[in-house]
Amino acid sequence: MFTYYPRQMVAHPILLEARQISSNQILMTYDKPTDLASATNVSNYWIRSNMGPVGIASVGMKEALMAENAIRPDMGMIAPVDNSKMRFVITFRVNAMQGVMYTVLPCFVNLEGMSGFMGENWGPNSKNMFIGM
Repeated sequence: MFTYYPRQMVAHPILLEARQISSNQILMTYDKPTDLASATNVSNYWIRSNMGPVGIASVGMKEALMAENAIRPDMGMIAPVDNSKMRFVITFRVNAMQGVMYTVLPCFVNLEGMSGFMGENWGPNSKNMFIGM
């Protein structure tokens, strides 16, 4: 008989909230201080929309998250808001479409002083959806 032991999840920050603060900016807040290199790497983020990849979205509702459909550097950039290493703003080159539902999906963001996390940075309590305004 085999006993299955689930692989222990590496400690990682969880996105607490993502909210639109202007027509082309999203404020993101994590629960713990992050590694700045991974948290500000725009390729570690996907924006899903219920209308397909339009406006600020890089992926539609039924598409898998892949490197090819992550946010690209030509789409936007991420910068820390303060020295907490927990609050960041994504600024896009285009505006979010009004009335479209968006979901912010970060992956591979590490805790401060750590590296190697290869999973999702959102959870069941993440407030990572918003309606474009």
